[in-house]
Amino acid sequence: MPKNLLFCPPFWFVLAVLSCGVISGLVQAADWPKWRGTQGDGRWNPADLPADIAKREPTLLWTRPIGGGYAGVTTWDDRVFVMDRPTKDAAKERLLCMAAANGEILWQLSWPADYGSMEYANGPRSSVTLHPQGDSVIAYCLGASGVTSAVRGDTGELIWQVDCAAALGAKRPIWGFAASPVIMGQTVLLHVGAANQGAVVALDRLTGKEIWRGGPDSAGYATPELIATSAGPQCIVWGPEHIQSLEPTSGRTLWTYPYKITYGVSIAQPIYRDGILLVSGYWHGSKALELGSNPTAPRLLWENEKEICGLMSSPIYKDGTVYLLDKNRGLQAIELRTGKILWSDDNTLTKGGRNPQFSLVWMQEAEGLAALLNAEGELIYLRLSPTEHEELARHQVIGKTWAHPAFAGAHFYARSDTELVAWKLW
Repeated sequence: MPKNLLFCPPFWFVLAVLSCGVISGLVQAADWPKWRGTQGDGRWNPADLPADIAKREPTLLWTRPIGGGYAGVTTWDDRVFVMDRPTKDAAKERLLCMAAANGEILWQLSWPADYGSMEYANGPRSSVTLHPQGDSVIAYCLGASGVTSAVRGDTGELIWQVDCAAALGAKRPIWGFAASPVIMGQTVLLHVGAANQGAVVALDRLTGKEIWRGGPDSAGYATPELIATSAGPQCIVWGPEHIQSLEPTSGRTLWTYPYKITYGVSIAQPIYRDGILLVSGYWHGSKALELGSNPTAPRLLWENEKEICGLMSSPIYKDGTVYLLDKNRGLQAIELRTGKILWSDDNTLTKGGRNPQFSLVWMQEAEGLAALLNAEGELIYLRLSPTEHEELARHQVIGKTWAHPAFAGAHFYARSDTELVAWKLW
């Protein structure tokens, strides 16, 4: 173990911080250190966003050839992290660390990855999670075949590595392991569907040793969601058979709610606001569960199986309204408490079809400004409200992609199956 890896803050303190969505002071405003940003909820909100951002033309800084994959991009300080499947060695997966200034590869780490009969087998799916440790960070990654690693962000030194299939009895889902690692105090949570009630496995984040496993389902694709309720913190895990709630320090199942999904496609991130948990799936639509006065006994508030059907795109929320990509109607504004559809964009922001996709974030939440990267590689600025959406600007920034980009200060990083690009937005 490297000597300058320092002891982390007390477990209860870190848990409280994470559960409340408060950002550690060690995370800089210009960082995008994990899946969906600093808080994992699609908030960018740069402090120096120009008032005339819609008139600013982005500047291409650099482009770097990479291998295939859907893995999202993350950043820390002057470094950019992404996983791929090297074109010249398809039997491996790779973690790349690049210089944010010019795309130079600072280090790389690869490992064997047998995809077998995996569908859409072009590369890794999950984002690298970056967590401060001493004067550096540790990069936590989970490959599509189930190999999870902890790596020093400054040197690329491997700290530990676990094959979840071989060591934990995890069964790979049809489209590979896709949930990003979640840091909770001294542990890293992995949604891998391990044997013997192990929907989520908690490993010691410094050693890789198993701490607990819990949850009845096999692996889905959604990243676990840590929420704070009146009864205490919960870890929400959306699997192929149930919406599950686990006690975050032990893995004990607090409650489950049945939601059997065709082909097991539990993908889009659940959202918890105002005591309501919303999940949205492609085949069987959305369910809103009220956790209310008894958070361990959820009540179905409403459901819509036909008109509110998400897939991969994770929703965002503001002032009682959820903005969610429906498989048929495009972006929709939905009243969270009632499920009322307020408007739909009729597939103008990303092409309709079998698998519509975009990555949506708040650009300046207070003013209703948002940004998205659609499947055609277009970066779009827009204004959202419960009554309408207004497109402000559209820029072609990369080729076709499903991967989540990184919005880091004034910089933007996106990947396709062939390249990683960096843009300066203002």
